[in-house]
Amino acid sequence: MELRTERLDLRHPVPEDCDQLFAIFNDPKGWLYEPESRHLERPVTEGFITRAAARWVNDGLSYWTARLIGSDQIIGIGGVQRHSSGHWNLSYRLGTEQQGHGYAAELGRAGIQAAQQADPEAAVIAWINETNLPSRRVAERLGLILRGTFIDQNDGKPRMALTDRVVELPAV
Repeated sequence: MELRTERLDLRHPVPEDCDQLFAIFNDPKGWLYEPESRHLERPVTEGFITRAAARWVNDGLSYWTARLIGSDQIIGIGGVQRHSSGHWNLSYRLGTEQQGHGYAAELGRAGIQAAQQADPEAAVIAWINETNLPSRRVAERLGLILRGTFIDQNDGKPRMALTDRVVELPAV
């Protein structure tokens, strides 16, 4: 599923996207709130792309690469992907120079709509580091509601969970 929003061209990630995505995932300015998750080596980004592509096959939906319409430059990656809990994980990672222009909300809105079409019974959850107020504001702008801090089952870390509905989540 490729998609166009008002300003973004959203495509399946492919191996040829790795150089541009690695630049985004490796930029220390993009990891102020969770520096330990920064990609320090290109193979980490290659693995991320491989897993995202596999989710398209397995779940029919995954993260997109985001380009401005009419450009081949990748400005970010995101959308929704099936979480280990069965819910949809909402994510938006943009290059630092693209932050603050509303692209994260545009990407997130497309992801939520796609999740509701693919499996409307599954909740959409944005797992956000407690200090990452910009990401929290985006999730709230998208209509997600802060439910508290819980354990993110994908990596066992405590994070704020903002969801589109009430769901049972593992307590801290």
